[in-house]
Amino acid sequence: MTRLKPIESIFIAGLAFAFLALCGLIGYAIIVVANEPVEELRTPQPDSPLPASPTAATLILPTDSAAPLPSLEPTLQPEQIPTPIPSFNDSPPPIGKIVFACYIQQIDQICLLNADGSGRTQLTSLKATAFYPSISPDGNTIYFSSRDTGNFEIYSIGVDGNNLQKLTNGIGSLYAPELSPTGEWVIFTNNGNGLWLMKPDGSNPHPLTNKDDIDPSWSPDGSMISFASSRSGARQLFVMNADGSDIRQVTNLNNMGGRNTWSPDGNRLAFYRGPQGDRNIYIINVDGTGLVKLTDGGDNLAPSWSPDGNWLAFTSFRDGNNELYIIHPDGTGLTRLTNSPISDWQPRWGK
Repeated sequence: MTRLKPIESIFIAGLAFAFLALCGLIGYAIIVVANEPVEELRTPQPDSPLPASPTAATLILPTDSAAPLPSLEPTLQPEQIPTPIPSFNDSPPPIGKIVFACYIQQIDQICLLNADGSGRTQLTSLKATAFYPSISPDGNTIYFSSRDTGNFEIYSIGVDGNNLQKLTNGIGSLYAPELSPTGEWVIFTNNGNGLWLMKPDGSNPHPLTNKDDIDPSWSPDGSMISFASSRSGARQLFVMNADGSDIRQVTNLNNMGGRNTWSPDGNRLAFYRGPQGDRNIYIINVDGTGLVKLTDGGDNLAPSWSPDGNWLAFTSFRDGNNELYIIHPDGTGLTRLTNSPISDWQPRWGK
């Protein structure tokens, strides 16, 4: 038998020791990893998930006093953290005109004022409710809803208060008309029968959708329409192409209102939500990201973006009476426009 030399014996023993040490380290690592707590990634879910499709149609009258809805929490993802909005400290004073509903002698009428709060004018003196006004893109014509003849119909009137015209007749209870940026179509709510289109003279009225859809608004280029709907359960904000295709849900929030508005660049929507008595104005990207709360308290409703993008007009009860206010999209510059004992509400900004 060949005997190992001392140095060879030492070398082999060292290798054996190193091998045993390595095995020990590997075994220890396996035990540590196996017992290490693993963080479970959870996607926030609503408290009361929306059903895939409603089992029964629940009609909600178009109103700026939205009824409380099932509790839902926003499902914003981490990448949807709101991006900073440029400062508006050096923006010019508000320009253009704001049309709104004004409660006069127990009847809502249509009023108009300059965006700086001056030049208040009452345009209608109808014998029954007139509300949901909007201004045409050229700033010359106002469209609104009234039940002056017993049923809610769509009317138009010049910004000078002349040329009052009744445009519809007996096709349903009609609300929230708005002329497209191209001037080709007026979209409006036909309560319980979806959103409808007609020509500006009232001809060719026809449905665009057939769900419980309300409060439509055209995108600045006329290619898309935003609206509120309970088609997925609780009322939420949606957008679609102007031909009614590619309907997409934007929000997943509780206590959603109806009236909404596009930013002039077409990238964001402003809307209101919250329980009655504590509703606030919010801004969100059209793709559903970047949710920003703009107001905090005061019961605020029905935002409308200014044509230059520097302001939003809205209704607030913060001083004990419905009045019109404006605010920058970054939450600064809050200014009260109206100060009257009557209720001023549903503002819509125009040129």
